[in-house]
Amino acid sequence: MLRGFALCEILLANIQLMATGGSAVVAQPMGDWDPWLGLPIFSLLFGIGFALLLDSAASRVPRPRLVLLRRLGTLLAIGLVHMLLWPGEILTDYAVVGILVLLPSTWLPRWATAGLAAALIPAALISSGGGPLLIAGLFLLGSALVRYGVIEQIERSTRGPLLLGLVFAAGLASALWARDSMRAVGATTYLSSVSSLADLLLVGVYVCGLLVLLRTPLRPALRFVFAPLGRMALTNYLTATLLVLAAGHILGLPIGRSLTTAYWTAGAILTAQWLFSTLWLRRYRQGPIEWLWRWATWAHRPPLGRARTS
Repeated sequence: MLRGFALCEILLANIQLMATGGSAVVAQPMGDWDPWLGLPIFSLLFGIGFALLLDSAASRVPRPRLVLLRRLGTLLAIGLVHMLLWPGEILTDYAVVGILVLLPSTWLPRWATAGLAAALIPAALISSGGGPLLIAGLFLLGSALVRYGVIEQIERSTRGPLLLGLVFAAGLASALWARDSMRAVGATTYLSSVSSLADLLLVGVYVCGLLVLLRTPLRPALRFVFAPLGRMALTNYLTATLLVLAAGHILGLPIGRSLTTAYWTAGAILTAQWLFSTLWLRRYRQGPIEWLWRWATWAHRPPLGRARTS
């Protein structure tokens, strides 16, 4: 569900840039909302999934890290092809950071992984506000959460996400106050870092808020809306680029010049992807690109269709 939510945000934030090949646009879809806002969620989930896959592979094959290397290598190949259509795509960064940072971290004790995450995330915010350094830190944070057993407990707790969300909200209020104060006096030295910190804290508020909502009667509705998109996130991420380019170049929609058109187009794409994902997952275990990725990861063809019951 979190992955599906992040997928929606990334499309809304990037659709104008995607339609114009990354060139300047008249209006950003999210105003002051940075395009990378959904990426921290994806990065954290990627680190979580990577650690879970390592545990699974360790119980199935004698060389589990080779499985992970094939997975990252395949992701790199997919990203390089996708880059021909959308230069701002993120899969290549994920693959490279995964190979250089996440995979070697599997040999480290969990306390070292957590310590590196605690060092890299602030360093990323201070230096550039994001980029590969932040991705690396969030990858390691996700891996550490799995290795410390936090992910196992996440479905059983309401108080933990609620309290953490309140801490993030308090930090966000402080960061926004500091950012506005800096702007008022014209101090720009650390303005970018403070703004990036505010964005990251906002992501934390969203994630914790959604985790709390999943413990309420709203859970079925949230899963209904976001889970199909999230279960086929890679397929939907890649096809969104094709659909945006088709809408701009074939249909001639002024996505890069009109905020209204950008919103309507993003909504239409997400609706079509939700419908396709929902219908597809009724018959198949996972999305088509996810299936190919799994095939390359394990080096043998996995089942695609769901087992039929009599």
